[in-house]
Amino acid sequence: MKFKATLIGFAAILMWSLLALFTAASGKMPPFQLSAICFLIGSLPGIFVLASKPERLPLLRQPAKVWITGIAGLFGYHFLYFTALRNAPAVEAGLIAYLWPLFIVVGSALLPGEKLGWHHIAGALAGLVGTILIVARNGIAFDDAYALGYGAAFLCAFTWSGYSLITRRFDAVSTDVVTGFCLATSALSLLCHLGLETTVWPETLFEWLAVAGLGLLPVGAAFYAWDHGVKNGDIQFLGVASYAAPVLSTLILILFGFAEPSWRIVAACLLVTGGAVLAAKDMIFRKGRATTQPAE
Repeated sequence: MKFKATLIGFAAILMWSLLALFTAASGKMPPFQLSAICFLIGSLPGIFVLASKPERLPLLRQPAKVWITGIAGLFGYHFLYFTALRNAPAVEAGLIAYLWPLFIVVGSALLPGEKLGWHHIAGALAGLVGTILIVARNGIAFDDAYALGYGAAFLCAFTWSGYSLITRRFDAVSTDVVTGFCLATSALSLLCHLGLETTVWPETLFEWLAVAGLGLLPVGAAFYAWDHGVKNGDIQFLGVASYAAPVLSTLILILFGFAEPSWRIVAACLLVTGGAVLAAKDMIFRKGRATTQPAE
């Protein structure tokens, strides 16, 4: 059960690795407009399930703290991330924002029944170093003038890690509620777009398909999978494995001609893979022992 849930959670990480490719192919739509459309698309699978199985509708009746956590997690993360990118260089802001996997691993020590080992910390740090190799390939230069952007990026990392850890405590809450989180995030993103941005629509069918792909996978199905994974799977492994997303994303960009290969990517792959295996040590060996026990 836990192993299967962990695989489902890891599927979210695989889908997030498509984010850069689909975003690059989606044209010049401003971020809040793109977020509003993609989260609306992302809610459609959940709406379809609820429409086809109306007996599941009562599962949406959850305490206010569940809704506040979910909406703050999805919308709050994206609002802070976009704010960071508007007020700081993308490299530095991205690196700070990508502290969230490390925060999840460290914060998991506060969860009931979880034990934080040295291998979890070491695995997360290896993943962070791998991410730095990918993102900061042209160097890092923090500047006090961008303090607002850096602060927003740090709050962004804290928001997503906090959402993931708190969601773990809501393990009895059905993943159906993610449909409501997506709808609320879409509505709030639309308000931000109307107040802060100029509307720009995709110009080609290819760009529309990229937007649809974003909504169905990295900004859609991924959040349902992540919800199930952090509630029922190995949250420490998922935290460390999340560092695979920027590495896989870069490999996909290279495959489609949006980036060039380099030694940094090879080193990052080794660091992230090694870190994930190290973090999964207990799960791997526990599963191995279970399969080698003789039948009675």
